[in-house]
Amino acid sequence: MSKKSFSTVNTGRCIVCGRTFPMSRLHLMSGMRPRIAEMIAEDVTDCTPDSLVCDEDLGRYRRRYVEQLLEEERGELSTLDQKVLDSFEKGTLTVQESAEAAVERPPDLGQRVADKVASFGGSWTFILSFLAVLIAWMALNVSGVLAQAFDPYPFILLNLVLSCIAALQAPVIMMSQKRQEEKDRMRGENDYMINLRAELEIRQLHEKIDHQMARQWERLAELQQIQIELLERQEGKGRR
Repeated sequence: MSKKSFSTVNTGRCIVCGRTFPMSRLHLMSGMRPRIAEMIAEDVTDCTPDSLVCDEDLGRYRRRYVEQLLEEERGELSTLDQKVLDSFEKGTLTVQESAEAAVERPPDLGQRVADKVASFGGSWTFILSFLAVLIAWMALNVSGVLAQAFDPYPFILLNLVLSCIAALQAPVIMMSQKRQEEKDRMRGENDYMINLRAELEIRQLHEKIDHQMARQWERLAELQQIQIELLERQEGKGRR
């Protein structure tokens, strides 16, 4: 066999777009789910069960089919649903990978400082250290150890320092909490997209299994009919 004929055998033409692809990138109409095959037949009039469809067109019709199912169940689709449908059409897990990358992206300097301040401000180390500083401050100004107290009773300077610390610490902690809430929201969206993708995959598997079972029942019925015809012929010959 020549090289030209060999390449022709291993390629085929897509009935939808009309382009030529390797057979590994083409799918038979007879092996598709009935609803997707019907959608292709509505757009392409001359398709047959032996017609071939490429990966890109099959992914596009698969997306249309899943999109119709989701719209019937949920109504208007959200942005997350559209992202899942995009990844579903391409047959990849880019949605999950991009969401995980966004959640785990490295923080900048300000975010790292805010996390450190929030972590230290909510620990027993900070509480005990702060109590020790307060007690030492008041003891130095009340006990008379110093010749002249730098902050005599009622500790006005101490109140000013505490107010400044509280005024600065509160927004820094809020920055850290806001970032944590953003990460939790992105994780929730990531979980939602993964669960939706898994649901669509499972639904596809169920439909594929049902389609294969239906085809097997048809073949069994045909074999049974052939066996019945053979038995009737044998009986007819025996009577003769």
